[in-house]
Amino acid sequence: MTADARIERVDVHDVRFPTSLHRHGSDAMNPDPDYSAAYVVLRTDDPDLPDGHGFAFTIGRGNEVCCAALRTLAPYLVGADVAATVADLGELARRLTHDSQLRWLGPEKGVMHMAAGAIINAAWDLAAKLAGVPLWRLLSDLSPERLVELVDWRYLDDALSPGEATDLLRAAEPGRAARVATAAAHGYPAYATTPGWLGYDDATVTRLAAQAVRDGFRLVKLKVGANIEDDVRRVRAARAAVGPDVRIAVDANQRWGVREAVAWMEALAPYRPWWIEEPTSPDDVLGHAAVRRAVAPVRVATGEHVANRVMFKQLLQAEAVDVVQIDAARVAGVNENLAVLLLAAKYGVPVCPHAGGVGLCEMVQHLAFFDFVAVSGTLEDRVVEYVDHLHEHFLDPAVVRGGRYLAPQLPGFSTEMHAQSLVDYRYPDGPVWTRLSSEKGVPDGSDRSGGAGAY
Repeated sequence: MTADARIERVDVHDVRFPTSLHRHGSDAMNPDPDYSAAYVVLRTDDPDLPDGHGFAFTIGRGNEVCCAALRTLAPYLVGADVAATVADLGELARRLTHDSQLRWLGPEKGVMHMAAGAIINAAWDLAAKLAGVPLWRLLSDLSPERLVELVDWRYLDDALSPGEATDLLRAAEPGRAARVATAAAHGYPAYATTPGWLGYDDATVTRLAAQAVRDGFRLVKLKVGANIEDDVRRVRAARAAVGPDVRIAVDANQRWGVREAVAWMEALAPYRPWWIEEPTSPDDVLGHAAVRRAVAPVRVATGEHVANRVMFKQLLQAEAVDVVQIDAARVAGVNENLAVLLLAAKYGVPVCPHAGGVGLCEMVQHLAFFDFVAVSGTLEDRVVEYVDHLHEHFLDPAVVRGGRYLAPQLPGFSTEMHAQSLVDYRYPDGPVWTRLSSEKGVPDGSDRSGGAGAY
């Protein structure tokens, strides 16, 4: 790398996949999702250097808003020194999330925060590529002190101080090398969501659930929340298909109020759900705590729509969750997810990452492997979500065999899409969308705005 290499431009792409045509990803709150990415590329002026790729995940309409947010943040990167940027990604994260005027739109939540996360993740992808290692290894090789420096500790020290976090990471240091070897040899447990989309008929659910067990998965997740009689029937059928020893999780995707959640889970209790995911509003910390007390021993899981580390802190302080579900594209990127992993370790709550969406499996597997190696040091009751959709669009796709993620080996964050996929699925004028429009097959939920461009 030349000493004066700089980030020359920030490219932004509106990329959407018409998954709603077959109801892939459907749930009680989102019946017709089109998995989408507000996709960003950090381009350097040195042809010998790699580019950094990242994205915010959406489900169709509004993806253009995330793209606009990415363009708003681009001036923070254009012209930046590459070496200095990747050497202090904690500072980059703080600059992107502390902008005094942009914070007014959050603060630290919503579209601007997700866009900041996309750019931060792109910078980490660039850093790992420059280091020649996958992101999980780059993070796992950092010292406790360096990891703590990456975290924005504002608002957190009443629950976890930097000193406590350093001690926690130091305590995990002795076993790091052995756990790296274990991760490389045996992977990380996965669970299957593909069988459980709410738009699938009963025959599809039972067929795919049984297939998931044959493929080695020991936990299958079903979407619930639209109709209680339908849910009882579907969960009962899935339990019969997978047998008594495979765990079944259920996911309401925020559909219920507190009392409704409790009543619904009483109806599903005979089929022994392992956890209920997002039983109510992700902002309702006390509501989650009430549901947790009422439905025990069924666990309460949440996190994919939790906006920031402060909300995670409150969920843990209030004893409102049994399972923390980080999302690689929801909070402000790797740095803020590191804060959540440390908080969860402090409170002794397992982290089971969310990955239901395009590219989320690719990204979040790195954070799970890092958590195992350098933070929690355990795989007990820990699984990463896996959905079998759209991996073929990535240069380094997630690979699951025997119900376990294989540890990524290529340098980077596994975020880079094939260039042709960016062209084919560009919205609204890429070849796929043009063809669907001409065939009058554009999914009902689509709009006709968006596009690609560079700052």
